[in-house]
Amino acid sequence: MTRSGRSKPINMAFEKELIHLPLEQICPLYAVRKETKETVKYRQVVASIKEVGLVEPLVVVRDQADPEKYMLLDGHVRLAILVDLGEQDAPCQVSTDDEAFTYNKRISRLATIQEHKMILKALERGVPEERLARALNVNVKSLQDKKRLLDGICPEAAELLKDKQVALTGFQILKKMKPMRQIEAAELMVTMNKYTVNYARSLLAATPASQLKDPEKPKAVKGISRQQLELMERESANLERELRLVEDTYGSDHLDLVLARGYVSKLITNARVTRYLEMYHPEFLPEFEKITETEALAS
Repeated sequence: MTRSGRSKPINMAFEKELIHLPLEQICPLYAVRKETKETVKYRQVVASIKEVGLVEPLVVVRDQADPEKYMLLDGHVRLAILVDLGEQDAPCQVSTDDEAFTYNKRISRLATIQEHKMILKALERGVPEERLARALNVNVKSLQDKKRLLDGICPEAAELLKDKQVALTGFQILKKMKPMRQIEAAELMVTMNKYTVNYARSLLAATPASQLKDPEKPKAVKGISRQQLELMERESANLERELRLVEDTYGSDHLDLVLARGYVSKLITNARVTRYLEMYHPEFLPEFEKITETEALAS
């Protein structure tokens, strides 16, 4: 409220209507690398666009210097795919804010559990499994495994991992643990920010037999003796205690990291700073650019 008692007007984040733009009028902020185009996720997006078209519009902002041009804020991967497929235009959402970093921080990428829920909804609406599998660039067997993702996962562990990129195999490993151990393992994954299959396997190896769903079935861990497993179990318990001691500072430390990464990203968009680094510190610039790419690569 202002002193006069009137509310300040709220600015719209986007223009009300989607527009179709020729791809040649859209200027990306960076080029999608060859390595990105070879990833499984990239091929899945390609398959989805081929099968059902572009689901999420590109996000652009009008170029103040050239009214015929638009800067791309989000959707670099989708734009690259559309160009490779020979498309001429695309639906776009026009942002009123030209801060690509700010916009990307508000995007929630599709995580494994979110994909699972999307699959369930699509199947409930009558989408054939074969078509859905083509759209996701997987075979029907993999689609069925994704559909059963949370069978055997306790709700608390699922809640902890609902927006995390955990591999399908990672969930299969968690299913070998009892619910309380699943929660502990999920908490460790979140705290360590590690969601790899190998990390899940190490947590399973460090799980006491009493916390396994099938304690009579030995844990098959190649190259590790029973004594080493017992040592891993003790070390895991110690690690959990130590992690709880540093939880109080984790939030502030993570915030500092996010702010620092955002500051570096803003710096290298400044042409004068970039030129200075190229002239006097050329070894720093590629590393700074990698930081920026990690912010936008998923788009």
